[in-house]
Amino acid sequence: LMLRVRSLRAGYGGVEVLKGVSLHVDEGEIVAIVGPNGAGKSTLLNAVAGLAKPWSGSVVLGGVEYAGEPAEAVAGRGCVLVPEGRQIFPGLSVRDNLLLGAWLRMRHGGRRAVERDIGAMEALFPVLAERRLQAAGTLSGGEQQMLAIARALMSRPSLLLLDEPSIGLAP
Repeated sequence: LMLRVRSLRAGYGGVEVLKGVSLHVDEGEIVAIVGPNGAGKSTLLNAVAGLAKPWSGSVVLGGVEYAGEPAEAVAGRGCVLVPEGRQIFPGLSVRDNLLLGAWLRMRHGGRRAVERDIGAMEALFPVLAERRLQAAGTLSGGEQQMLAIARALMSRPSLLLLDEPSIGLAP
């Protein structure tokens, strides 16, 4: 079992958004959370990724409970979120954004593997190779979305969370 969420409650300020959400994701499984605006999809992903602190309940990744840990600790466990709105670093180059996605790996001496992974991301998203040295903020919306996904993949996550992944992408 990859991820198990049990009786998760979370919200913002005094407004409860998640009211006892439970789900599980098996290794290799793809799960989609579908619902109308305001249903709590982003709040759920933010709570799983450590960006929103759960009020109660549990989040277990790979057998380890981590609900309430900060996002950087959650990312270190292998759970990475591509947030709605992309949140790339607009003043940095495409390449530097990709390198930031591999920050934890770089700290542990994985420079050669990171360079190979940049090549893999540029093969997956050829426009990123063409714009390697361009400021990320000057990319089109769809190109920024590709960069956000590639940046997340650079960390080699065991669990990839995508919030509104198709926004701005052409077919």
